[in-house]
Amino acid sequence: MKTEADVISDGIKLSIVFLNYNRQSETRQTVEQLKKITANRRDIEIIAVDNGSSDGTVNYLKQQNVISVLLADNSGIAGYNKGFEITKGEYILVLDDDSSPADVDCIDKAIESLDQNSDIGLIACHIETPDGKAQWSWHLPCHYLRCRSPFFVGCGFFIRRELFKKIGWYPEDFFLYQNEIEVSFQVRMQGFDIIYDPACIVIHRGFPNQRAHWRRIFFPTRNTLWLLRKYYRQPWLSYLIISRLLIGFVRALQFGELNCYFNAVYQGFNRQVKKDLLPSDLLPIFSPFFKQNSIIHQLLDKI
Repeated sequence: MKTEADVISDGIKLSIVFLNYNRQSETRQTVEQLKKITANRRDIEIIAVDNGSSDGTVNYLKQQNVISVLLADNSGIAGYNKGFEITKGEYILVLDDDSSPADVDCIDKAIESLDQNSDIGLIACHIETPDGKAQWSWHLPCHYLRCRSPFFVGCGFFIRRELFKKIGWYPEDFFLYQNEIEVSFQVRMQGFDIIYDPACIVIHRGFPNQRAHWRRIFFPTRNTLWLLRKYYRQPWLSYLIISRLLIGFVRALQFGELNCYFNAVYQGFNRQVKKDLLPSDLLPIFSPFFKQNSIIHQLLDKI
């Protein structure tokens, strides 16, 4: 087994990791773009993780000049961790199978920023569609100015490898959704900043709402309950839990997914959660997450 010194001595500055599951067409585009923009770069490695695909992706990846981690089953975001564990880079660029950096300048700017600013733990990229339109999200500041950000979007961000390893990579039991929140909380609690840099552009070819309705009910409900129970103290904990239950119930009615909603609630409360309360000085930074799970704020937004 390699030591941390061995990892650093390999000369890899950046490891690019993405995860695929039965989306060979998207993976082909991502691999082609990554190979194009990192050509002749010996300080960058590309790691493709396949979550047990059955559409021919495995055979495709075996023929490419990339490092492939081929898993037997679909383990959701836990599959990423198998790729993270073998990275050699000082930094990691995390992508989806349908996203890629706009160009190599994006990569070099992020590396330079992390090299020169030891307090920055994570860089949240600016996410755009292939036609150049911004994919704004409540996770990021909605402007084009470099600044601190409360969160990041999982289809494009840079993070220090040692920091990511220390916080345990992605939370494996989440499977899907809200993993960015967990990582953001932990990055800040380790004393590092999250910086949104609009000069670091990642092109995202897909949209989260393309996923099945039940997934958009079950995982956000269950995982958010786990996060609230872990990080928030009373009296806000009770308020946010009640709000989350109401918000999830309304969405479940809209999508006709009440059964999976109640299953998510059961699992959200049935598991023991080890408390790791957010320090009071971080609560204002994470106000976007609070507002997303506050029934009052959600109602005010609709007025």
